[in-house]
Amino acid sequence: MQKTAVIQINEAGAHIAGIIQKELQADLIARTETGRLWHHYDAFVFVGAMGICVRTIAPYVADKHTDPAVVCVDTLGKYAVSVLSGHVGGGNQLAQMVANAIGGKSIITTQSDNNNLWPLDILGKRFGWHTQFEGSANRLIFKFVNREPTALFLDIRDKGTEYLERTLPPHVTIINSVDELQDGPYTVAILVSPFSYPIPDGMAAVRYTPKVLHIGIGLAHQAPLSSYEDIQRELVRHHIAPSMHAVRSICTLDLKAEEPIVKKMLEEADGATLQLFDSETLGQIEVPTPSTTVAKLVGTPSVCEAAALLGSSHGKLLVEKVKGKDFTLAVAIERDLQRGGHIEIVGAGPGDPDLVSVRGRRMLEKADLILYAGSLVPRELTLCAKEEATVRSSATMDLEEQCALMKTFYDRGKFIVRLHTGDPCIFGAIQEQMAFFDHHGMSYHITPGISSFLAAAAELRSQFTIPERCQTIILTRGEGRTPMPEREKLHLLARSQSTMCIFLSAAIVDDVQRQLLMEYPSDTPVAACYHLTWPDQKIYRGKLSDLSRIVHDNHLTLTTMLVVGESIDNRAGLSALYSKHFTHLYRKSTDETNP
Repeated sequence: MQKTAVIQINEAGAHIAGIIQKELQADLIARTETGRLWHHYDAFVFVGAMGICVRTIAPYVADKHTDPAVVCVDTLGKYAVSVLSGHVGGGNQLAQMVANAIGGKSIITTQSDNNNLWPLDILGKRFGWHTQFEGSANRLIFKFVNREPTALFLDIRDKGTEYLERTLPPHVTIINSVDELQDGPYTVAILVSPFSYPIPDGMAAVRYTPKVLHIGIGLAHQAPLSSYEDIQRELVRHHIAPSMHAVRSICTLDLKAEEPIVKKMLEEADGATLQLFDSETLGQIEVPTPSTTVAKLVGTPSVCEAAALLGSSHGKLLVEKVKGKDFTLAVAIERDLQRGGHIEIVGAGPGDPDLVSVRGRRMLEKADLILYAGSLVPRELTLCAKEEATVRSSATMDLEEQCALMKTFYDRGKFIVRLHTGDPCIFGAIQEQMAFFDHHGMSYHITPGISSFLAAAAELRSQFTIPERCQTIILTRGEGRTPMPEREKLHLLARSQSTMCIFLSAAIVDDVQRQLLMEYPSDTPVAACYHLTWPDQKIYRGKLSDLSRIVHDNHLTLTTMLVVGESIDNRAGLSALYSKHFTHLYRKSTDETNP
């Protein structure tokens, strides 16, 4: 967290300074302490005249890469001005934070920020990438902010590259190969890759190296440090970015943890972790080049390849075993980080298209194929798809057809969204699909959704956990065609008197009610929630003794959530949270009413 000091220049700024100090959890210091504490804080916020602020900091300003961020705020709280270390030191972001806290306007003069262009000099820091400019950084940034034709080459997929794709400026073109730099119209190149690619002479370029590679290493006992140079040469030969900047972890046999070369590699690959595996674990991994000799020596047919695969969560080998005099070497990457085909399993929410997550919406907007659960997910949710996307309902497909369609797009290097209702992990039927993806070594990831039980709480205006009464929520279903484990029978779960949310059970409501009445009092509040957050949503309240009648009389279907428990509509017992015994919440409440 940024360490911030607030300097109140005069009494007129006391109120504004107090708000900023509280919101930023900052220290209030005297202006005369600025010089002594200049490198003690990451940021300074002056409240008062700009002239006094500038004269105060002038003797200490040295370099934008080492100076703290400085923001100046007028005593009325109208403006928060970024004065020093704009985007490099975080001054621009701080100005915006301060403006938000005081209800004012931020004043930022950095050209790239005002033009909504990427701050190339700090972009790598934001996403944990190592940054290297080819030639003058100022020359490249000048060309970029003046919108000269720019090529963007992306070799991996992570949050940073997703951000670049989502915020692509009009003068930037994504290229599929660095060969396009030779004949294209580009004067600027931006590369995000763990590999070292050649750049045309004279082209302004910046390389961002993400830490995404896992190096598996096998070593002779007490292999000399001189072998480290041979390891480096092998990495260069395979075009791995220099100086170990791309290495996320060093992976090896647990017996090699204290080897000098292992320690040297960790030291050079700043921030990399060490992953150690025993011979039994390594021996279970299938590898391209097993060795009977290695198996006799250390009890596993592979060290470097098996360790690299384990370290990368069973990813893909980019460099198969390379054998040196005293070492073996392999390099792997996690499958989710590779460019190419990818499947994103997205939770759609309970029904309302607006309740999909921001990330889920972004996935839908970039998808080449959207395969949605048509009987449960509203088609309106897919209307954000790009023009050339394929949008298909899985309602008439069996599992084999769904998987075949997704694999067809995957093999073409396309981005696929499998759209499920609610949150995919709750009765989401994704386990069989993931088994298929795993079997075929396909890259996939899950974006969580909003479950219908959360929508039920919101629509019922109820807190499903009540202090000292109910602190547990049970998500379950009745026993229909799908058998329930004996220990999870409804009447056994009901013994806790917890809030119970029962999915997919309206068709067997008579049995549900019978089992619940074995433990809950007959007057326990219940709610039958039909099509939660859909336009035709209906919610019926009553007592447990009436649950079956409510469902039958209103002809409710399988898309009904049954909720039972005293937490429904409960407004008693909550005041204890705001008593003086709960001091942290009590202080917050009184602070908000008596600033």
